[in-house]
Amino acid sequence: MPKNVCLGITGASGAVYAIRLIEVLLATGHDVHLSISPSGAQVLEEEMHLKVNLKKFKASSLMLDDVKGTEDSKIQLLQANAGIGSSDSNVLSVESGRIGELIYHHYQDFNSPIASGSFLTQGMVVCPCSGTTLSAIAHGAAGNLIQRAAEVHLKERRPLIVVPRETPLSVPHIENMRRVAEAGGIVMPASPGWYHGVTTIRDLVDFMVARICDQLGIDNGLMKRWGAE
Repeated sequence: MPKNVCLGITGASGAVYAIRLIEVLLATGHDVHLSISPSGAQVLEEEMHLKVNLKKFKASSLMLDDVKGTEDSKIQLLQANAGIGSSDSNVLSVESGRIGELIYHHYQDFNSPIASGSFLTQGMVVCPCSGTTLSAIAHGAAGNLIQRAAEVHLKERRPLIVVPRETPLSVPHIENMRRVAEAGGIVMPASPGWYHGVTTIRDLVDFMVARICDQLGIDNGLMKRWGAE
């Protein structure tokens, strides 16, 4: 199976989870197929001061391509950003052997490979997942590429992880989560645990990213696991 992971960033709070997830996926050798909704871009700017041009996207707008030199130096810098080798946050238990690529797809481009089930992936994550996106996925009513790609993952029985960040939840929210779960998706609200020795915001972010990676079958050591020495 190709090491392709789709990521949709939509207009819910919690953009930091998505940026950290991209760092980790690239550092672990996965190619990330990224699409961002207009509301997702707005949240990136408001929460992280990252201004993204959806028509002329550059990885530098997410501070992800400030890597110069050889492939080895790129790997080292990305792994340093992702916390590999540090005492408190280790992404991998084994070497990835390569750095992944970031491939961008405009949210209105239905000719994108990720709009088709014939394009093989390891799974898809919608993080953060807005209520509107959740509803569209739950009802099979795709209005953009992110929603279409999510539909594809459900019909192809591949992992689809949606990460809503909303509280309190309305009955429609809960019903839409139920529908997605019944269709085979994984609903993972952005509710980080506190049992793994939290000392920084990064610990809380890494908890969620670790759980997402677990569902994708990506070996990681981003957090101290329950019962671990």
